[in-house]
Amino acid sequence: MDKLRYERPVIKKLETGMPNKFGLRTEYAPLTHIDGNAVKDLVKEYGSPLYVISETTMRSTIKKAKKAFTTRYPKVQFAWSYKTNYLKAVCNVFHQEGSWAEVVSGFEYDKALGNGVDGKKIIFNGPDKSEADLRKAINNDSLIHIDHLDELYTILEITETTDKRPKVAIRVNMDTGIYPIWDRFGFNYENGQAWDALNKIMRSGKLDLVGLHCHIGTFMLAASAYAIAAGKLADLAIGIEQKYNHSIKYIDLGGGFASKNTLRGAYLPGSDTNPSFDDFAEAITTTLLNSNFKNNELPTLILETGRALIDDAGYLIGSVIANKRTSTGKRTTIIDVGVNLLFTAFWYEHKMTPAQPFTHYTETTQVFGPLCMNIDVIRENIDLPLLNKGDQVVISTIGAYNMTQWMQFITLRPNVVMIDTNEKVHLIRENEKMETISDLEKMPEHLKNFEL
Repeated sequence: MDKLRYERPVIKKLETGMPNKFGLRTEYAPLTHIDGNAVKDLVKEYGSPLYVISETTMRSTIKKAKKAFTTRYPKVQFAWSYKTNYLKAVCNVFHQEGSWAEVVSGFEYDKALGNGVDGKKIIFNGPDKSEADLRKAINNDSLIHIDHLDELYTILEITETTDKRPKVAIRVNMDTGIYPIWDRFGFNYENGQAWDALNKIMRSGKLDLVGLHCHIGTFMLAASAYAIAAGKLADLAIGIEQKYNHSIKYIDLGGGFASKNTLRGAYLPGSDTNPSFDDFAEAITTTLLNSNFKNNELPTLILETGRALIDDAGYLIGSVIANKRTSTGKRTTIIDVGVNLLFTAFWYEHKMTPAQPFTHYTETTQVFGPLCMNIDVIRENIDLPLLNKGDQVVISTIGAYNMTQWMQFITLRPNVVMIDTNEKVHLIRENEKMETISDLEKMPEHLKNFEL
């Protein structure tokens, strides 16, 4: 029988944030396995920190999202948002599930082509499309979502030197009751900018206007805002039909659906309060079906969902470096996961779970990363059991943006593995090495030698 560990009695100051009527949960079961693989074994094989992606969760989530929309609307097409996570293996899971590619840069466009996506099934968004990018997209028959008039004029100039007829849409920004309004991108609905762009496209006679697009915000917590957006895009589409006898082929509602993460300062957990796919689907499809589209001219509904499809599938395993107490006596734990690897720690209260059994004794803890900077805070306050040096923790729901917004800062980026539907582990991105960084540097001849 193992000897019980002595735990000294302490008086705890509660700093866990705003309590609610449901009380504060203080116990969690250890997360020792991810998709049948022991966390300790994963760390032993691939090191710490370590990103882990669940293919099973990704496929399950996209199926739920598709079911929510296709049971309510007859013509639905998902497009995977590359900026959310553009690792090849991740993208191809969603492509295998029928998603097109949605990109916002020439770099992402080339990644989509490299992954084998047909150019006709690439949606090109974003304000920064070079002339070379636009020519490539036009030659590949991709869908170009025009962001500003300068881009429109560039496309019109390109038509003078090509036989291809560009397939275009415009991005529309609008008031949906969510503030501040995202009016940096696209053409405004309320002040007439959208109609100005549409008239220029239609009267040029050189472009095929095939769609209308909007992206009203990020981590949206009100499904009703999408109903307003769908209604305004439907109004534009019907207006184009009436004015030009031209049918819009698709309406693209963009992304922005919230995952189940909890925003910092939220009163209740995101898993309890954030809208579901069914909530978003009901708001959007009801509006489109109740609009005045002719029955045989109902546009395809395109959705560029990213975060809500991948967040739950991502984990970040870290190890405890040390424990300290601040000058006020507050417990702090330092782990090998910094904000350079977990950028979303700035706005989410990510769940952290020990990867080994622990006692029922817990203490309010501040969790720091390993970086030599004061803002490297993973959690300001979290109720955790006492963790020892070398123990592992699993940070959950981190699949979105952390593998595209990560930074090589102070530490090198670690391995990324994917666990497939048969619980087999695949290395899908190798950890960086010194050569990864230094091989790109060039040393001027006069700086090569020195004496100290």
